[in-house]
Amino acid sequence: MAVPVSFDHASTGYSLERAYWLARAADLAYKDESAVEHQAAQWGFDQVRHHHTRFTPPFPLQDTQAYTMAGDRTIVTAFRGTEPAQMKDWLSDATTPPWPGPGGNGFVHHGFAEALASVYPDVHHALTELRTDGQTVYFTGHSLGGALAMLAGARLFLEEPHLTADGVYTYGQPRTCDRLLAEAFNKGFGGRMYRFVNNNDIVPQLPPEPAFTHVRALRYIDSHGKVHEVMPTLSAFGDRVKGLTGDPFAPASDGVRDHFMRTYLDALEKNLA
Repeated sequence: MAVPVSFDHASTGYSLERAYWLARAADLAYKDESAVEHQAAQWGFDQVRHHHTRFTPPFPLQDTQAYTMAGDRTIVTAFRGTEPAQMKDWLSDATTPPWPGPGGNGFVHHGFAEALASVYPDVHHALTELRTDGQTVYFTGHSLGGALAMLAGARLFLEEPHLTADGVYTYGQPRTCDRLLAEAFNKGFGGRMYRFVNNNDIVPQLPPEPAFTHVRALRYIDSHGKVHEVMPTLSAFGDRVKGLTGDPFAPASDGVRDHFMRTYLDALEKNLA
C-alpha cells in the first residue's frame, strides 16, 4: 500500500485511504479561502462554499469557520479547529450549562453547540444546494472542528434522516456530549463514525467525564504511529506512558505535541506507506 496521490471519489465505507484524504481536508480548513479553492480544484471538486460566522459565547472563541467542497460524486464539509491553549480552560469548566442535543436526545457541551448553531444553517443550505445527484457526503475536522463535524453528523442523522451523511472522520476530537446522545448516535450512525486519537493527545481527554463522553469507533494511533482498530486497555495505558517518556526534556508537552494535525497526517502517511 502506498500514499495515494489523488482524492478517491469512488470508494465507500471505511479505509485508511479515506481517513488520510479527509485528514488532508481537515488540515485544509486552517488555510485561507483562496488556498482552499485551489486545492479543492486539484482534488476534483469544482464547487466550494465557505462558511464563516461570528458569535460571542462565554468562551475564548470568536467565530466558526468551515468549507464545503462538491464534485460529481463526493461532497466534503470540513470544520476548522483551534489550538489546545484556546480550548483548555472552557473544556475543563464543568459549570457550563448543557445544551439540548439534536432531536431531543441528551445534551451537548454548550460551547460546541453554540459554535455549530452559528454556522449550521449555512452548511445545511450548501449541502441541499450541492447534493444534486446523490453524492456521498462526509464531515471532517480536527480538534474543535472534529467536535463540530460529529455534531453536524448527529443533527442530520437525528433530525433529517433522509439527509444522513455517509461518514464522519475526526482527528483529536474532544468529548462533545452526554451518554444519552452518544447512545442514540452510536445506535444508528456508529458504522459511519471514525474518531482518530493520537497517543497522548490532551484534547480527547476533555471535557471531563462523567458529564461528557465519546462516541464509539475509536482509531488509536500508538506511540510508534501505528493505527489500531482495537486497543486493549492495559496495552493502551502502557503505550501512553511510553509516549510521555519519549521526550525526557519535556514530557508534559507530549499531550500538546500529539494534538497537532501534522502528527495525525504523518501517522496516516506512515501506515499507508
